[in-house]
Amino acid sequence: MSYILLIASVLIGAALVFIIKPSNKIVRLLLAFSGAYLLSVTILHLLPEVYTETTTYKKTGIFILIGIIIQSVLESFSKGAEHGHIHIHSDGKKFPKLLFVSLCLHAFSEGLPIHNADDNLLWAIIVHKIPIAIVLTTFLIKTNYSKKIIAVFLIAFALMSPLGVLLGDKIPFFTTYTTEITAFIIGVFLHISTIILFESTENHKFNLQKFIAIIFGVLLTIFTL
Repeated sequence: MSYILLIASVLIGAALVFIIKPSNKIVRLLLAFSGAYLLSVTILHLLPEVYTETTTYKKTGIFILIGIIIQSVLESFSKGAEHGHIHIHSDGKKFPKLLFVSLCLHAFSEGLPIHNADDNLLWAIIVHKIPIAIVLTTFLIKTNYSKKIIAVFLIAFALMSPLGVLLGDKIPFFTTYTTEITAFIIGVFLHISTIILFESTENHKFNLQKFIAIIFGVLLTIFTL
C-alpha cells in the first residue's frame, strides 16, 4: 500500500497542474501546510521514536546534523525545489540534470526508513510530495517539453521513494542501520520544513492565510496521528 500511496502523491500533484493549474498563492499555502505537517510529525513522532530506539544519543544527533548539511548541499543543485522554489531560467532545450538527480536522491532517501516506521512518516512524505510534484510539473511544462517526456520524468521521480522503501526493506545494510538512516531523514525534514515555514514573506508582512495553513498542519498532526 505504501508504494501505491507514494506514487499516487506525485501523480495527484501533477494532475492538479494539468487540470486546475493552481496559482502561486495556492501552491504557497499548500507548501506552508505540508511544511507544518512535516515539522510536526518530525518533532512529535520521529524524534521521540529514534531516541527511544538508541542509547547512543550523541551519535544519533550527529546523523541528524549530517542530514541537515547534506540536504543543504543537495539544494544547491536542486535550486530549492524541495521547498517549493526552482530558481533557474530554462531556455526550453537543456534539461537541468543535476536538479532532477538531486530531487530523485532526496525522494529515494525519504523512502529508506518507511518499512521500519509507523504510518506517521509515510503520511508526512505523501503530504510533502504533492506540492513538490506541482512545482516540478509546472517547471517541466514551462520548459516546453512534450507531454510524453514530462510523463517520463514524473514517473521516474514518482518511483524513487517506493524504490527507497523496497531497498530499505531488502538490503541488509539499510536494515542494519535503520536508526541512523531515520536520524538522517529527520535532519533532512527539519531543514526543509523550517525553510518552508520561516522564509520571509514580501516586506516581512504577517501573512494570515499562511499562518492559518501552518496552524492547520500542526493541529492535524496533533489530533489525527
